[in-house]
This record gives sequence, C-alpha cells and structure tokens, in this order.
Amino acid sequence: MTIDTTLTLRADAPIGTISPRLYGHFAEHLERCCYDGLWVGLGNKDIPNIGGFRTDVVNALKAMPVPMLRWPGGCYADHYHWRDGIGAPESRPRRLGMSCGLQVEDDNGLGTHEFIAFCRLIGAEPYLAGNMGSGSVQEMCDCVEYCNASISTDLTRERAANGSPAPFGVKLWGVGNENWGCGGSYDAATYAQEYRRYATMLRHVDPKAELVICGHNDAWNEEVIRTNRNHYGLMDHFSIHRYWINGNAETNFTEDQYYNLLAEAQDTENFIETTSGFIREYTPAGVKPIGIALDEWGVWHPEARPWGPTHELMREPLSYEQADTMRDALAAGIALEVFHRQCNVLTLANLAQIVNVLHAPVMTEGAAMWLTPTYYALQLHTPHIGATALPIEVTHGTSVPNGQFNVASSAVSATASTNNSGTAVTLINRHFDQAASVTLVTSGLKQVVKARILAGDSPRAQNSIEKPDSIALADLSVTADGSNQWRIELPAHSMATIEFA
Repeated sequence: MTIDTTLTLRADAPIGTISPRLYGHFAEHLERCCYDGLWVGLGNKDIPNIGGFRTDVVNALKAMPVPMLRWPGGCYADHYHWRDGIGAPESRPRRLGMSCGLQVEDDNGLGTHEFIAFCRLIGAEPYLAGNMGSGSVQEMCDCVEYCNASISTDLTRERAANGSPAPFGVKLWGVGNENWGCGGSYDAATYAQEYRRYATMLRHVDPKAELVICGHNDAWNEEVIRTNRNHYGLMDHFSIHRYWINGNAETNFTEDQYYNLLAEAQDTENFIETTSGFIREYTPAGVKPIGIALDEWGVWHPEARPWGPTHELMREPLSYEQADTMRDALAAGIALEVFHRQCNVLTLANLAQIVNVLHAPVMTEGAAMWLTPTYYALQLHTPHIGATALPIEVTHGTSVPNGQFNVASSAVSATASTNNSGTAVTLINRHFDQAASVTLVTSGLKQVVKARILAGDSPRAQNSIEKPDSIALADLSVTADGSNQWRIELPAHSMATIEFA
C-alpha cells in the first residue's frame, strides 16, 4: 500500500530566519565524547590528528556542518574549574569531575585554548557553560575576562603567554546548568536570585556577553521568569532541555514504540510554546522577549541511562553510548521541523551529544570512525541553515498513530526555506512500513538542482564499525507533474531534501 499525500509550499507566508544556532551541538566531558571521540592528544602516533583532535572527526564535522558547539557540560560544567585547563599541558592537574552520576578522570589536556582552536577548525561558534555549582562569581568573571577582555590585565597577559594575544570573543555563556538538580539542587526562586548576582557581575566584565539562564519544567520556568521580571535585561536566552525516553529499546522496538518516539519528538513543540507563553507573560511592554535555548535535546535510549522508562535495559558498565537507527534520524528531522516553525522564539539548540555519547551523529572506535543516520539527517538540512523558513500545508494525506502524546501527525510532513540561492524542501515519510507518493505544489519553482534521500531497509537500520556505509545519502528522482507541481516517491521511514533553483 502507498500513501498519497499533497503538500503545498506557502512562499507567501514567511515564518522567520532559521538561525545557524538552531543547528548547534554539545560536547561534554562524559565518557568517550571529548576524550577519545574528539581529542586524542598531542603527539598521538596511532590516530591521525590536527593539534590533538582526530582528523577524521574534524573533517566529518566540517562537512555536516556544526555552526555552534557547547562545552564542557552539561553536569560536568558545575565541577569544572577553567584554570585547570590552561597553561603547559604537562603542568595541568589531573582532576576528579562528575557528570550524570559518573566520576570523570580528567587530565585537562583538552582545555579552553584547545576548545577554541577546535571550534575554529570546524567553523563552530563557541558556547561556554560556566560553573555555578562548585565555583564562584569571581571564578566565572575571571573566565570571561580571560577569554574576552582586550585591555592589559594579568589575565589577558596570561592568555597571551599561553598563545592567544587576541581575545577569543566568546558571546554565549551559560550561567550554570540544570541547577534544579546536578548544578546545585536549587529551588527556582533561589536560583533566580543567585543568577541575578552572577549576571550583573558578568555584564560588568563583558557588556556584550549573551547570558543563558537555566530553566527546567513548567513550574520552575514560570517562577524563575516571574522572580526576575524586574531584571529582564540580565537574561538573553532561557535554557530548557528535552530528551525523548519513551521509545523503549534502541533497536528491538515495536511499531507502536516507533511511533511513540516520533510523537515524543514532535511534542517538543508544546514544551517550547508553553515556555514561550511564560516569557511573553512576564516580558515588560516594549521589550523584545528573551529567546529559548533548547541547549540539550535528542533521543536517550534505556541502554544508555540508569533511570527512566525501561532503564533495566541499561548496559553495564554504563558508557552512555547507544545505537542510532533510522528511527532516531527521523526523530531528529521532526525536531528540526519544529525548530523551523518556532524560529522566532527558539534562538539556539544543541543536539546531545556530538560524538559517541547519546544521540551522536559521529561514532569512533580506536582508529575507526563511522557516521550515523542522524549525521545524514542533519546534513540533508544544510540548505536551511540561515535561510527564511516557509510553511508547508498538508492538504491531503494520512495520519500516523500518536502513542501517548496528543499530537496530530501527518504520515508525510515537511519543512521548507528560501534564500538567495533558491528554495529547499525537506520531507519525512514517518510511516513505519508504507511508502508515500507525494505531490508537492509550489509556485514559481521551475528547476530541481539537487535531490537526495536518506532511507534504510528497516526503521532499525544503522551503521556500525563492521558496516559503516549501510545507511548513506543517495540521489532522488523528482518528476515535474504539471504546472508548479512535483512528484516524489518516498519509501517508508525515509527523509529527503529537494533543492530548487
């Protein structure tokens, strides 16, 4: 059976600009993400590297691409003291860090200078998460001064002596992370007040710094925003996190569990809209609302966590690594549709995490590297980065089950954007086992310049160290179907991007 769907591109109703920051990523000092996944150390003779960073991973991330990268946590940030990671590598202390309940042994080989160098290598804007849990206002202020100040002080001279005379110019600063839990177990009002103290002092050091305040669930978010409503100018972005945890096993899932995970991904939009409502309610008249920072998002399977639904499936020892299948890639694509629709309130987003850990687009094992289906899903969206989002209307189609979430889901969904280079449309066939025949109605688009598809023989299909190329992008045939109409055939559980001149 084939699903017939008609989609109409609304070029006359632009939504807003898709900020490159909506395609951000997250690198935490957790298991094999930063160490081994990104950083293999200076002088490593076994794995080709550029200044200590894996050459294969650098090249893969440049090609994905990675517009913005958050570091060093996560929960790890509230145990991290930035001075441990500067100066001569051989003199840096070996510290005990903590993240997600795991003790982390860190030789601090990967520190601030190395992270900034890595961002420059891959073309990413740096986003630093500050230590509010075990640190101090002065420590965070010193970090901002060290990174960004241009006047001659002991800290800027130290930065120059460590190889960087010019400021790093880091704009994005997280004032703590998950401070309701691992970042200090604050209550909302206390955190809001403490945030004001930090933010006031940080702005003295760098008036242009964009500060990210920590959010949580609806009750916390409303109280934090209400408490700080008279200090609105101290907040630039409001951080929320959303992991999708109700899909059961990473590969051994049923059809119902497949749909449940996809519906959970789409339900992220409700969370964004609810948070946006709190922000609007407490925004002073005539002031631009602060943005929403979804700075951790993605699939978190039970094999990679000791908590939550079906956590008894957790593998031991816990490594926070999990399989990435076509189902996970489609979930990421659904989230990106949400980000485009919400691009006027969502100002940044970070997929967790960039390599090896959780919903990773890149995996490594020794000298081997392979790309996951989610990597290719992100790569398909490259034409949308920085473009103007356009709405897509489903005028005829079939719905798919919604699981426990009250979210209307067309079997075929899409997102679109336009810029000076042309118009791009990304389509997803969410159906578990039925192909879709899609009619795309456009206006004034006369030439397809590129069309690629991501598909697998099963929603459980994945790449692996043994079979690194089982899933990859392929060319897609698009047929003109009358005036301003195009015909696209999509296999079950697939995603495609069509670029028009």
